[in-house]
Amino acid sequence: MKPEALHAELAKGRLRRAYLLAGPEALLRDDALAALRSVVLGSAPPEFNLDRLDGASCAPAMLRDAVGMLPVLGTHRLVVLREPEGGRGAAKALADALAEIVGELPESVVLVVTASKVDRRARWVKAFSEHAALVECEAPSGAAALAAFVTAEAARQGLSLEAGVAELIAERVGPELLVLRQELSKAALLAVPSTRVTRAHVEATVIALAEQPIWDLTDAIGEGRARDALPLLGRLLRSGAPAPVLLGTLASHFRKLLRIRAGGSVAAPPFVQRKLERQSRRYAPARLLAALRAIHDADLALKGQGGASPEITIERLVLALAA
Repeated sequence: MKPEALHAELAKGRLRRAYLLAGPEALLRDDALAALRSVVLGSAPPEFNLDRLDGASCAPAMLRDAVGMLPVLGTHRLVVLREPEGGRGAAKALADALAEIVGELPESVVLVVTASKVDRRARWVKAFSEHAALVECEAPSGAAALAAFVTAEAARQGLSLEAGVAELIAERVGPELLVLRQELSKAALLAVPSTRVTRAHVEATVIALAEQPIWDLTDAIGEGRARDALPLLGRLLRSGAPAPVLLGTLASHFRKLLRIRAGGSVAAPPFVQRKLERQSRRYAPARLLAALRAIHDADLALKGQGGASPEITIERLVLALAA
C-alpha cells in the first residue's frame, strides 16, 4: 500500500488494527503516523491512550502490556513501536512476539510500527501483509514523480498551481521531500490572498538548490572537511537558503549514510552510491544515530527552543557533524 492509499482509506473511515510504516523516507512515515493518530485518538486524551515504544529497549512483555490496556475516555488506544529490529540480541524475541501480536490485537487497539528498513521475508513483516497493512514509505524518484508529489502537496495545502509550476519546483529543489514542501509553502506566501501559485512566485522565492553548493556542503561534512564546510555553509546562507531547508537536506543525507552503513542502499546513480559508501565508513552506526539526534535538536532550536540565531545554530551543527 502506498501512503496515498492509506490516506484514502482513512478518509473513508476504514481503520485497520495494525500498520507497518516502512521505508527510508521519514517525511512519509511521519505524515502517515500523524494521520493515523488523528483518526485513532480523535479528541481522546493522548496521555491515557497513546504509548510510544522504542524497539531498542522494548521487551515483548512491554509490548503485550501496551496493547492489552483498555482506552480511557475514547474508543481506541494507539501503540507506536519504533524500529523493532534495533534491539540487537533482544530483537528476535520482539520480532517473534510482533508476529503473534499483530494477529491477536483487540478491536480497541491500533498498533503502528515504524521502520526505515525491513526484511520482507521476516515472519513479523509478513504478518502485516496478512492481518493488517504495510505502507511503503519510499521517496518518489524521477522528475515526473517529484512533480506529482508537488502537485499532491499543493492540493493538501489548498493551493492551485499554474501550468509548469510543479515541474519547476521539482527541478530547482530535487528529491528532498521536506524541502519541496517547505519551498512550496514559501512560494505560496507571495500568492496571498490568492491561493494560486505561479511561475513568477516560484522564481522569486524558491532557491535553486540543485545549482547551489548544497551537495558540496553535505560532501564536505560527510568527508570530515570542516574547513571547507563552513565557507560553503556561509555561501548558502548568503544566497538566501533558509536554515530549515538546509537542516532538512542534512537530515536526508545522514539518513542515507545510516541506511548504507546498516547494509542497505539508496536510489542514486552509481557514482553517488560509491561516494555515500565512502562517507558512511567514516561513522560508526552509533555516531550516525547521534548525528541525527543532533539534527533533531537543531530543528527544535530553530523552532524557538534555543537561544541562538538560526545561522549560529546551524553553524554549530555543521561543525559537530564534520568533526
